[in-house]
Amino acid sequence: MLSYLADYENHFGPLRLLRMITFRTLMGTITAALIGFVIAPRLIRHFRALKFGQHYDDDRTGELGRSFDKKTTPPMGGLIIFFAVFVSSYLWAAPNIWVFTSLFVYTALTAAGWRDDYLKVVRKSRDGISSWEKIGWQSLAALVALGVLLWHPDSSTKIRELWMPFVKFAVVQHMPWWLLLVLIYLWIVGFSNAINLTDGLDGLAGGCTVTVALVFGIMAYLADYFPATVYLGISHVPGTGELAVVCGTLIGGCLAFLWYNAYPAEVFMGDTGSLALGGLIGVMAFMIHQPLTLVIVGGVFVVEAVSVIIQVGCFKYTRRRDGVGQRVFLMAPLHHHFQKLGWPETKVVFRFWILSLICALAGLATLKLR
Repeated sequence: MLSYLADYENHFGPLRLLRMITFRTLMGTITAALIGFVIAPRLIRHFRALKFGQHYDDDRTGELGRSFDKKTTPPMGGLIIFFAVFVSSYLWAAPNIWVFTSLFVYTALTAAGWRDDYLKVVRKSRDGISSWEKIGWQSLAALVALGVLLWHPDSSTKIRELWMPFVKFAVVQHMPWWLLLVLIYLWIVGFSNAINLTDGLDGLAGGCTVTVALVFGIMAYLADYFPATVYLGISHVPGTGELAVVCGTLIGGCLAFLWYNAYPAEVFMGDTGSLALGGLIGVMAFMIHQPLTLVIVGGVFVVEAVSVIIQVGCFKYTRRRDGVGQRVFLMAPLHHHFQKLGWPETKVVFRFWILSLICALAGLATLKLR
């Protein structure tokens, strides 16, 4: 929105700064952080006044072996990040098809996550929304996003290209719509659930999201800068530089949230935040032609999700008639395994942050290794 003021630079010279993506990204980050710091205390007080607390005690099958109880800490903290990201992106990102699609997916999955948290903490429903309803929301978001990208002239051609790390050209120039649907579905749904599984310790998911958003902000900027795409041998996607602004707002919103989510947490992200953040990152990676790079950059999220798949698969495969089965990990997702080994919660979180930073740097290095 504010980028339009650059047209009046003849009347006030400094307005020309609004043409610079780097400047708007910085301002978007600062604005999102300020919004988060302003609304977070108010939301937390409101949640506590309504006695929004969540009791989680789920060991019905023994598949994951999760059991923890933080009754007095309210969930739905993802609303802090959502308001910060949405308002700041509206102010500082120039509207285009890439920004619209990313914010649509983010909003749709925030709504799904909020409904899930609402049923858990207000209606006292143990499971929240059903798995099928959650998949339905995620599938609808992916389907609408792809439909819009295929319909709009600025994205209909570029979105059909498939790029891979370490390769200087598109491995597929024109993907059919059904293959596009499969891929965008896997990335939106897959990373939505991956971050949802990672959100189990104070500060873990939020901190790892910051490193991923930082790298994809850089990648989005480079994808829009033609000389950089030629030099690095990556896809040139005009207009995606505005996604760097969105990534900046995501960093600012997450940092503000982490201030209150640091151990011991005053608020939890909840499905309101974790489902939406995964979908947002997944669709942005897809739009800038770096979907497979996200597997590297978001390595912590991937490993967390894989640990659950392995644990559940092993348990079900070895389960006897008495309901007892073997486990690969002491607990799943993986961060709970290390808790069971005796690591303090803060040490687990800090070490996972380090691993997330290493994965982010490794993913960034793939831009040059082609």
